Amino acid sequence: MDSKPEKPNAKEIAAKFRNDIADGVYGPGARLPGAQGYAKKLGVALMTVQHAYRQLAEDGLVIGRQGSGTYVIDPAKGEPTAQQAAASIRDLQTELTHVTSQLQELSDRVARLEEDRASAASPGDK
Repeated sequence: MDSKPEKPNAKEIAAKFRNDIADGVYGPGARLPGAQGYAKKLGVALMTVQHAYRQLAEDGLVIGRQGSGTYVIDPAKGEPTAQQAAASIRDLQTELTHVTSQLQELSDRVARLEEDRASAASPGDK
């Protein structure tokens, strides 16, 4: 069976760059790969990469310069760097995943307790 690797979506592409920025792969002022060439490399639509870059801009990590490319922000003195901001976002995402998992476990426990209570109260079991 010949299976092709899944093509990344914009959210996954943005997460990859967010991690790269957090890890210092792209420092302040660094240019991200050109959207058109990167889209071709990944085998995705240009709009997918553009949307990923837009997500990074909304996160305050990059800035697009018309006709020039997308660059990691170089913050004003005293402002957090894109690396610090990306690391904070990554930490928040990790914490959110953990909290979501805990909520699911609690939800499952409540459902089991409700089932146990319902079966104990059913008149057919007496």
